[in-house]
Amino acid sequence: MVTEAPPGRGLFITLEGGEGAGKSTLGKALAGELVDRGYEVVLTREPGGVAAAEAIRDLLLSEQPWRWSPLTEVLLFSAARSEHLEQLIRPALRDGKIVICDRFADSTRAYQQAGGADASAIDALETLVVSADMPDLTLLLDLPPEARHARLVQRGVARDAFETRSDDFHERARAAFLAIAEANPDRVIVMNASNSPEQLLKESMEAISARLAVRAS
Repeated sequence: MVTEAPPGRGLFITLEGGEGAGKSTLGKALAGELVDRGYEVVLTREPGGVAAAEAIRDLLLSEQPWRWSPLTEVLLFSAARSEHLEQLIRPALRDGKIVICDRFADSTRAYQQAGGADASAIDALETLVVSADMPDLTLLLDLPPEARHARLVQRGVARDAFETRSDDFHERARAAFLAIAEANPDRVIVMNASNSPEQLLKESMEAISARLAVRAS
């Protein structure tokens, strides 16, 4: 069952998954396809999307000889999300636009729990910051560890503070993402990120079109 949003509200789509899964590539392809079909689309990312949140992104993702504590990471991601929602996502949804966000609250839950953050703290901050603005649809791009390694090597760019964490960390995060999907089957669709970009776009558009059809009925 798909939950209907308030009349006139846009559609909020998030892209989730581990490093190298292809979220950015899919996001750009989806935005282009939806614009071609006549929709107004906002393509954004987390942490970031607005100036204040991008400043926090620089703090979180820069590789340092030290790391934030798990709780501090959750607080920083939540602060960035609060600004992102207030300044960009909520206004766009009120205007009836489709918002596509590369990462959102599920990434905080998966990554920060994998890093040792307390689940109750994540729950409390998600309730406080996100409230009723959880995504209408989440596309989870699932990628096995060996494929993740190969893609990161192929990408050949500087790696951020999360990409350089241990394989065990990334496997815990992957397991957490899959647990989120299992607990939220109406919202989260697990996709095989090893498929071609064309196949992922096709499957994603089918899921989005189903949500849009519910809105139009």
